Amino acid sequence: MLLAGVSSGVESFVQLLGILVVFILVLVLTYFTTKWIASYQKGHSYNKNLQVIETLKLTTNKYIQIIEAGDIYLVVAIGKDEVTFLTQLTKDQLKEGTFDDVTTASKQTGENFGEILNKFKGHLPKK
Repeated sequence: MLLAGVSSGVESFVQLLGILVVFILVLVLTYFTTKWIASYQKGHSYNKNLQVIETLKLTTNKYIQIIEAGDIYLVVAIGKDEVTFLTQLTKDQLKEGTFDDVTTASKQTGENFGEILNKFKGHLPKK
């Protein structure tokens, strides 16, 4: 009687370990697959001349974007089915203090994550 209970407990423990190993294996495979897909997409979507500098969401499917095209900056309105040119800006007309500037400065000064987050929060629009 007692031996049957111990045997059942050992079998349950072995099953639990098996499930845990499979779970960890799935997590590892997911991690490496995600890394591989990200590097694949980055390699295929690299643009030297076009870059989205900033995006402002107006409604659910309407945005205003500043796009750097070579040495000029274009402001466009993007809707569900259309893209409309609004204006062209110079580099002098752009405001300083993008998120990239904050992260670059933090690498040089050795700031921690909390300080970077507080700086970034200052750039978010108030609700």
